[in-house]
Amino acid sequence: MRYVTIAIISGLVVIASCSRAQVPTPEVNVIQVKEISLDPNDPAWEPVSLHTSKMILQDLVEPRLMEASTQEVNVKAMTNGTEMAFRLEWVDETQSDLPGPRHFIDGCAVQLPAKIEANVPAPQMGEVGKTVEISYWRADWQAIVDGRADNINALYPNATVDHYPSESKPLENDPQARAETADRYAPARGLGNRRSGPRTQPVEDLIAEGPGTLSPAPNAVSKGKGVKTAKGWAVVITRPMPPAFSNATPSQVAFAIWEGAHTEVGARKMRTGWVPLLLK
Repeated sequence: MRYVTIAIISGLVVIASCSRAQVPTPEVNVIQVKEISLDPNDPAWEPVSLHTSKMILQDLVEPRLMEASTQEVNVKAMTNGTEMAFRLEWVDETQSDLPGPRHFIDGCAVQLPAKIEANVPAPQMGEVGKTVEISYWRADWQAIVDGRADNINALYPNATVDHYPSESKPLENDPQARAETADRYAPARGLGNRRSGPRTQPVEDLIAEGPGTLSPAPNAVSKGKGVKTAKGWAVVITRPMPPAFSNATPSQVAFAIWEGAHTEVGARKMRTGWVPLLLK
């Protein structure tokens, strides 16, 4: 009788555990909350409904990805009415966050139509006259934001630097002259190129109207944070709420994943089609 009781209790424990497991929804439900969390490990994400998107090869335009890597991405979403946050989690056994020769970087992206319309843009980067907005996270940018130096010694620890003009002796006591000299020898930063360091966010904003048209968005509005997990990556990306997005006017969302160890970069990626995006 004791063994029968133990078996029944064990069965109830298993059933209870299964009942707590989330069943993925076919759409991405954006849950309304008071405060959104940028931390992928925040317990606030636990009760949020889960969507699992199956990934497909980007094999439509060159350079194509012809061998599949990431199989699926788990997605959760929340909003405080002003900003929208997406939490993406996927399996990746390697941590590819250091640039260099033949080094490719882990990354992910969230894509939304610029306008909510019945006739949505093509999910492959939009189409002419139908712009898509993309928030793009990279693991190397995350490492820099987390404190890794953005200099040559971070890539090549044994490298030595003879001289930086901005650090010359005559400029020691003139911070303005040092800053001006640093910009003079870093033209991309001097011209306001948002891709030049030092980075304060691991995410950048892009727009596109079809493959090959990717360009910087007018404003940098997205934020993000990624953490390496035991099995892969968990990344939260926040961006402003689409102006017309509401319970009555749902939208669409698409995702992309880059696995650096699989030599994925640029158009070589795993992606999804459009997924319904609903405000709950």
